[in-house]
Amino acid sequence: MLHDTDTRSRILDTARQLFHSRSYADVGVKEICDSASVQKGSFYHFFPSKRDLALAVIEDMAEDWAHGFVAEAFDRDLPPMERLDYMIDAAYYWQKAAKDLEGRMRGCLFGNLALEVSTRDEVLRAKLMAVFNKTRDRFRETMEEAMETGAVAPLDAKATADAMLAYLEGIILLAKTRNDPEVIRKLGPAIKTLRIERMN
Repeated sequence: MLHDTDTRSRILDTARQLFHSRSYADVGVKEICDSASVQKGSFYHFFPSKRDLALAVIEDMAEDWAHGFVAEAFDRDLPPMERLDYMIDAAYYWQKAAKDLEGRMRGCLFGNLALEVSTRDEVLRAKLMAVFNKTRDRFRETMEEAMETGAVAPLDAKATADAMLAYLEGIILLAKTRNDPEVIRKLGPAIKTLRIERMN
């Protein structure tokens, strides 16, 4: 049983690295198996298709995010607006580490996949949307608390959260395009100025 768990984890980790460093379409099952040192039979034992593997990769990374820097950034012990600073700092250092190690930024795996597959695979699009919605909800909860404490004037928390998520993904994409994580550090703080007013 331990062997099975180890094999599955190896396939997942390998696919995650390859999808993130290259693209979903560019990476085939054979390459994943070769890189993970597993037989194709083992691959299909755990994942009926490449799409099933991609779904598992998204879920695996979403779990890492949820219990890693996203959980730290949105710690309720932090004042609401400081959580936004923490989130930007975390995104910056995450991307800078990749640039320092590999010479190029990888960007956001979820954003990369969304750009690549959203118009071609409804199942993957829905899975990615669920991940984005969870992050959006953390922004929304933060803005609701900021309103309750008087840190910000009344606003449409859900729409503002959507704008914040779009802004975060946008600056990561711009930084990736320029291969310069400093873009995140320079533009990131403006996320705190985003406000979508309530519709009357």
